[in-house]
This record gives sequence, structure tokens and C-alpha cells, in this order.
Amino acid sequence: MGRAHEVRAASMAKTAAKKSKLYSIYAKEIFQAAKSNPDPATNDILRRVIEKAKREQVPADVIARNIEKVKKGTTESYDTVEYEAFAQGGSNLIIKCLTDNSNRTLSYLKTAFNKCGAKMATQNSVSFMYDHFGVVGLKDKSEEDVMNALITGDVDVADIEVEEDITVVYTDVINLNNAKKALEDFFGEIVFEIDEISYFAKDTIKLNEEDEEKFKRLISMLEEIDDVSDVYHNVELL
Repeated sequence: MGRAHEVRAASMAKTAAKKSKLYSIYAKEIFQAAKSNPDPATNDILRRVIEKAKREQVPADVIARNIEKVKKGTTESYDTVEYEAFAQGGSNLIIKCLTDNSNRTLSYLKTAFNKCGAKMATQNSVSFMYDHFGVVGLKDKSEEDVMNALITGDVDVADIEVEEDITVVYTDVINLNNAKKALEDFFGEIVFEIDEISYFAKDTIKLNEEDEEKFKRLISMLEEIDDVSDVYHNVELL
């Protein structure tokens, strides 16, 4: 299926200069997930966010502080909002945001679009060209063993790929927790190297040099917006 993760522009954690934004994103995600239930033992969404934050080396005090804010009754609230856009040479994007002010977020996005030759798209005019999957990845587990685990657990999956030493499972979003449970039951205590819900372009494109430079600038500007948590696109970047 070739859904290699380099197509997704989720590199915010890769440089020290962007750590502060990474922590801010996880602080909001943890706070929002904890609002329905601050106990990760009984809140699957919160547990997944915390596990992912730990893999990204988010400090324990950031995690604890935002759970404690919920317990103390802090009233702030964040909404997950997704925007779609078209850009150079047939490129397109889905931008996932976590915001307490959608008007502010939209204004920042439009500024980036205007500077980089992109334009806002209507809802579903881009997203239908993407698959929306739950994704889990296990290190040093064979594709055969992973498949056996999922069959034993009676879990349907869309695809299984091996990327270097990580076996990656793609499943419908509603089956993600079932897939994780089947793998845990089969292998025992394991660490998921990947555990997320993502968009993947059904078809990818290559841009000419000029368009690619503009597109990279757009991605960079979007990543600098505090409210932007993820950017998905259909471009094969060099």
C-alpha cells in the first residue's frame, strides 16, 4: 500500500527548537482528553495520548499538570477542528487543529495560504481523497506473528506493512483499540512505537522544484501556528 510516514508532515518533534510547541500541543490534548475522565486506566483516549506523549519525551510534569488542571475544575476548553486546502500543482492538505478560538486559528491559516499560493477548500473536497486509519506499530515483531495475533483476536485490518524494523498495522478507526488489545493479549506487555489516528493520501504526487519550495514553505508556516497539531498532505517530498 506504500503509506510510508514521510508523506505526513508531522516532524514537529524532530528538532529541539520545536520542543516547546510539541509540549504545548500535548498539554492541550491531555487536558481535553482528561475532561471526560481524568483516570487513564479507564479512559482509553487519555491513555493513548499519554503513551504517545511519553514516546515523544514530553516531561512527566507536563502530563501531570494538565490532568491536575481538570481535577481542579479548570474551565478552559479546546475543540478539534480540521481544515482542508488546495495548493501548488495539484497538492492538497488536511490541517488538524486543537484550538480554543477557531476564528483566530482560521485567520492564521488564511494568512499562511495567501503567502504561499494555497486556498481553503470546502469540507470533504479534499478528505475524500484520503484514508482515515488507526495505526499501531510494533518493533521487532514479524509480520506473520502480528497477523496471527490479529486473527486470534478476530480483528479486521486494512493492511500490514513492515517499515525497517517496525511492523505497522492499519485498521479502521473504530477497530484501533480492538487491534491493540489483540496484540497485547498475544505478545504480552508490549510498547507501541506508533499509536495514532491519521490521514493517508490515496494517491501521492511529485512537484516540480519551484512548486516544491513553495509547498515546503507552506508546511513550515503551518507548523509554526500554535493551534496546528498535525498536517497531512499528498506530496512526495525530497
